[in-house]
Amino acid sequence: MIFRNPPKLLFYLCLLIVVLLVGYKGYLNFFMKDFAGVHTEQVERIHRDISATEPFSFAVVGNINNSVGIFEERIIPELNASGMDFLVSAGNAVSGGGEDKYRALYGSLSHLNIPYLLTFGAHEYDNFGSFRFYDHFGPHFYSIQAGNSRLIFLDSTGKTPWQWQIRWLDDLLSQDSSNARFLFIGHPPLKPKEDALFDQPEDYLAPSEFRNALMSMVEKHNIDAVFSSNLSLYSEKQLGNTLFVTTGGAGGLVLNDDTSFYHYVRVNVSPAGEITHTLQQLEVGQHPILKRLESFWFFVYSLFYAGYLNFLLIVAVFAAITIKLYSIIFVGKDYYPDYNLDPTPWLEKPLRVAMFTNNYLPFIGGVPISIARLRRGLENLGDKLLVVAPRYKDQPEIEERVLRVPSLLAMGEKREFRLANIFLGRIRKRVRAFHPDIIHLHHPFWLGSLGLFMAHRLKVPAIYTYHTRLEHYAHFVPLPGLIFRNLISHALIKRFANKCDGVIVPTYSTEEYLRMIGVKTPTFVQPTGIEYTRFQTVTDAEIAKLRKALKLNEEKIFISVSRLSNEKNIDFMIDAIGALRQETSRPFHFLMIGEGHQKDRLQDRIRELALEKHITLVGAVPPEDMAVWYRLGDAFLFASKSETQGMVILEAMAAGLPVVAVRSSGIEDVVRQGFNGFKTPERQDQWCAQVRRLLEDDELRNTLSKQALAFAKDFSVEQFASDVREIYATTLALNDKKLSKRRET
Repeated sequence: MIFRNPPKLLFYLCLLIVVLLVGYKGYLNFFMKDFAGVHTEQVERIHRDISATEPFSFAVVGNINNSVGIFEERIIPELNASGMDFLVSAGNAVSGGGEDKYRALYGSLSHLNIPYLLTFGAHEYDNFGSFRFYDHFGPHFYSIQAGNSRLIFLDSTGKTPWQWQIRWLDDLLSQDSSNARFLFIGHPPLKPKEDALFDQPEDYLAPSEFRNALMSMVEKHNIDAVFSSNLSLYSEKQLGNTLFVTTGGAGGLVLNDDTSFYHYVRVNVSPAGEITHTLQQLEVGQHPILKRLESFWFFVYSLFYAGYLNFLLIVAVFAAITIKLYSIIFVGKDYYPDYNLDPTPWLEKPLRVAMFTNNYLPFIGGVPISIARLRRGLENLGDKLLVVAPRYKDQPEIEERVLRVPSLLAMGEKREFRLANIFLGRIRKRVRAFHPDIIHLHHPFWLGSLGLFMAHRLKVPAIYTYHTRLEHYAHFVPLPGLIFRNLISHALIKRFANKCDGVIVPTYSTEEYLRMIGVKTPTFVQPTGIEYTRFQTVTDAEIAKLRKALKLNEEKIFISVSRLSNEKNIDFMIDAIGALRQETSRPFHFLMIGEGHQKDRLQDRIRELALEKHITLVGAVPPEDMAVWYRLGDAFLFASKSETQGMVILEAMAAGLPVVAVRSSGIEDVVRQGFNGFKTPERQDQWCAQVRRLLEDDELRNTLSKQALAFAKDFSVEQFASDVREIYATTLALNDKKLSKRRET
């Protein structure tokens, strides 16, 4: 039960809080009662309550910023009890122009017992807020008569052309007979004498033409006071007959020092137009040591549109972090395999295995061949297989237990890479009807993702074989190469593998890579099997016939098998063979077996280096004929760095060929230095030196040939299928144990 697990209970509580907060945000945006033209009602109240023959007073606040902690809880109660007649915001009443911010502000202002007017400032304009201000409150610039005084509100954001506002202001004041004149503008026209916190040039009134024109109007029409906000301080400056006040302490970020503090301004106006103003400072934080900490606390408290709710949100986030830390530090983990699992019940009965792969025979490649061999080996052991794979033009007409999926898109020069239509309902229907005990995935995307989805839906374990180093296939992806190589490929493998119940890797170096990127799923090291016995049945007559067909004499033959693609590093071998021709007099010929989109370019490179007599791009060879081609060779050459195992290397060894390869993750565990071949860094001189040794030293080559043959014997298809079957059974036993624990709780 969840109540027996406090961290889990706290997690779901945090999740509930977040859901409620999101729901409340949605309520503010979509269900709260709408409001429009609020200033109309406020102006009517001011006209009704204020007489030209009586004194009146009003409060000016700046940078409310949707504050609950300061404005709503501290300033509003004081204003309601102060006897003042109305409130004016000098700008930045909202923390942003979003609909939720405007609705939250309206909720805060509803606690006022006096009318209020807002200046259209920088924050009101943000996030497309200008039309919300207009709809909810009124025009961006306007003027009202309050008793014997004129209050003018201008738009300093650039939304309204300043030239139009200056002309309007001049016309308005030329006909005005008020005893007192007040102007409110969000951006300060003057810089304060004090240093402003984090101020930027855009915090002040711009452009300079607007500022100069406004200052001329202030002087020309004898405006008594100009109020602005946008800076987190209080500053006043007398210029001629005009008082300039910058006020920004009604809820925004302040330092709680002599300049930057929480406050509002009280303005008193007599019937004769005499003006006095009083700074009303809020006492926030008395202890000198805690003064700045309290300021920061109130900043956090009032940072968002609703302080209490966002305080809870912050608490929920930190609680989630606490739970994570708790699970990391205090919850014991066992990183070793569960040795108490008993796979025997599953080993003693036939298994039903569904495999999902993005490529399969007749497409020739390491993955399709590996799958075909595993399928054949498992079927020989009595298991039932269903392979879900793309459809190909030249596939067999009748295939048992293979579900061919038509393609949405075919890529590559010969359309060899196919994007199967994973959206077909019949795929899911066929897999369900098959009733698999386990699902085996051979790629971490597309059909592999569909297979993982089916495994979760059918509640059966999913096994993933990590065949391919995706980061070396960045050139196939229409994204910046480094982004795919360094981020997406590793993240994709990690995410997919951790959703599976087990991962099969061909080498220990590959297992280390998965652990380094964060894969926590149980991992099984299982090299791919080869048809070892087939290589031993090749006759001398078959070899002689092939040699004659290729018009080869007594020269030594180097073999390589690879798709002709960038990640296989074929250029490196061609260039190295060119260098080798200059270093040795022993005759040799290099046969490069395989097809690919780079074939024409590689042939041009061979022609450019005048190596047509020494290198042949053979093209594709049917799988059933490959054993003879391997046996034709004297050594196997390889330079790919994208392999996870290099199955062709084991096949070459099964044919008695010593190997020279470039060091990489798939090579390190297969090629044993000086025993069955040589592995070098990706340096042409070192690689050529080892190839030359095998070419010129017959005794060394024969010794390594025998040792390579003995090494390959342990990798038969039969042993491979038996080992994978045990992995299946172990995973099924682990899955059954997990299900039993869940039933108990």
